[in-house]
Amino acid sequence: MDKWVCGPCGYVYDPEYGDPDNGVEAGTAFEDIPDDWVCPVCGVDKSLFEKVEE
Repeated sequence: MDKWVCGPCGYVYDPEYGDPDNGVEAGTAFEDIPDDWVCPVCGVDKSLFEKVEE
């Protein structure tokens, strides 16, 4: 699965780990995260994340 990076702060969402502290289980693709989820570091919404090209 693809990783996604937060434009403003550089936080990387890795679906292998998810974001369990904020209710996103490991293995959850970025596209499947609820729309009201925000970056756990800076609080911006999903629209400011970009796919990491590997």
